[in-house]
Amino acid sequence: MSGALTDFTLAEAREALRGKKVSATELAKAHITAIEKSRSLNAFVTETPERALAMAKESDARIASGQARPLEGLPLAIKDLFCTKGVRTTAGSNILNNFVPPYESTVSQNLWDAGAVMLGKTNMDEFAMGSSNETSAFGPVFNPWRARNSNQNLVPGGSSGGSAAAVAACLALGATGTDTGGSIRQPAAVSGIVGLKPTYGRCSRFGIVAFASSLDQAGPMTRTVRDAAILLRHMASVDPRDSTSVDVPVPDYEAALDKPIRGLRVGIPKEYRLDGMPEEIEAIWRKGAEWLKAQGAEIVDVSLPHTRYALPAYYIVAPAEASSNLARYDGVRYGLRAKGADDLIDLYEKTRAEGFGAEVKRRVLIGTYVLSAGYYDAYYTRAQKVRALILRDFVQAYETCDVLLTPATPGPAFAVGSKSDDPVSMYLNDVFTVTVNLAGLPGISVPAGLTAEGLPLGLQIIGKAFDEATVLRAGRAIEEAAGFAAKPSPWWRAV
Repeated sequence: MSGALTDFTLAEAREALRGKKVSATELAKAHITAIEKSRSLNAFVTETPERALAMAKESDARIASGQARPLEGLPLAIKDLFCTKGVRTTAGSNILNNFVPPYESTVSQNLWDAGAVMLGKTNMDEFAMGSSNETSAFGPVFNPWRARNSNQNLVPGGSSGGSAAAVAACLALGATGTDTGGSIRQPAAVSGIVGLKPTYGRCSRFGIVAFASSLDQAGPMTRTVRDAAILLRHMASVDPRDSTSVDVPVPDYEAALDKPIRGLRVGIPKEYRLDGMPEEIEAIWRKGAEWLKAQGAEIVDVSLPHTRYALPAYYIVAPAEASSNLARYDGVRYGLRAKGADDLIDLYEKTRAEGFGAEVKRRVLIGTYVLSAGYYDAYYTRAQKVRALILRDFVQAYETCDVLLTPATPGPAFAVGSKSDDPVSMYLNDVFTVTVNLAGLPGISVPAGLTAEGLPLGLQIIGKAFDEATVLRAGRAIEEAAGFAAKPSPWWRAV
C-alpha cells in the first residue's frame, strides 16, 4: 500500500485527500516508512515523524470538518537551509550541528499555513556551497539513479541534493530547495525531477540561512510541472521582514498551465553551445525546440554575448557575499564553540577552523580576498558591472522572444568523488544556470530524456522577471512532449 501512496504526484494526492480516498495520516505513514527504508541515500539530516503524524492528524480533522486548506495533508521535505522552529537546522555544517531555531522561515511557515505536513530536513552541500552534495558535514547524498548495468554511486547534484533525492526516490511529494547559482535546477536535472527557481524577490528569504544575499532564492522541487505550480503559489509572498521580497500579486500558476503555447516566441541563445559539449545534450536541446515548435511556438535565435563571463563573475560575487554572511559564525552567540581557546581571536579561529568544511573555507578566503583593500575595484566592482551587462543581454533578448530554451546541465550525474579534487571542473556544472541568478530571473528544469546509460537529462526554460506563469506553461509543454515516465530502480531500499 505504501508504494502506491508514495507514487502519488502532489496533485493526485491532493485529489485523493479531498475525495477522502486516503487519509493524511495514511499518507504521512507511507512516506515515513519509505524514508526509514531509504536511509542509505542519506537524503535526510533530520527526520520528524512525530511532527508529521501530529500535523497529519490535524489535517484529517480539518478535512473531516470541511475546513481543508489548499495543501492540506500533503507531506513535504524541507531543505536544511530553512529555519524550522524547534527543529534542528544545520545548513549542512558542523558549525550549526546543534542549532535549533526559535523561529520559522517565511517560506516554510507559508507551507504550514496552507496545510502541508513536514517529514523532515534534507541534506545539502554545506551552506549551499557545492554542485554535488558532497560538501555536507553529514556525508554525501546518493542519487537514486544509477547508470545502466552499474553499481557506482552517483551525485544527486547540489546544493539541494537531499531534496532532489527525496523527491526522485518518492520519499516526499515535494520539497523546498534554494538556488544561488543553479542549486535547484541542476540537481533536479540530474535526478530526473522538476526544479523551479523563481524570480529574485518572489519568495521571502527570511529564515533562510544566507549564502549570497543578492543571489539566493527559494523554490519548489517536485515530480511534475503542475506540482511545482501548486507549491510555488503557496511558497511565494511579500514579507516585511525581507526588504528584497517584492510586493507583486502571486497568480494562480496552476490555472495558467493549460493555456496553449501557440504563438510563444522561444529564444535559442547561441552562446550556450559550448566547445566539447556532449552530443546527447545537443540532441536533447534540438529535440526540445522541435517539441515546442510542433505545439505552435516560434523558435528564434538570440544572443547573450556576456554569457562567457557569467561563471567568473558569479565566483567573485557569491564568495564575496558568503565571506560577509558567514562572519557571524564566531562561536560567541550560537552554533559550535571551540574548546580550549586562549582569547577571543583564538576562539574565532578555532571555532571556524573546526566548524567549516574545506569548500566553505575556500570560498570565504576567495570572498575575503576580492573584498580586501586594493582588490575590491579590480574584482568585486568589475564583477558587478559584468552582472549588469548580463542582465542587459536578457532584456535585449526578450525584445524578440518570450522565454529562452537551454540545456540545464553540461552532462548527466557523475560519480561520487570523481570531481571532488577539481573545484574548477565542479564549478563548470553551473555553466547554464548562473546567468539566471546574476540577472534575478525565473528558470525551470524539466526532465526531457535519458542518456544512453539511462541517466536523466533536463531542459531549462528561462523567463522574464515575475513571469513564472509563462515559464511553467512552457515547461509543461516540454513535459508533455517528452513524456518522461522513467523511474530509478530502487536499489537503495532496505527490505
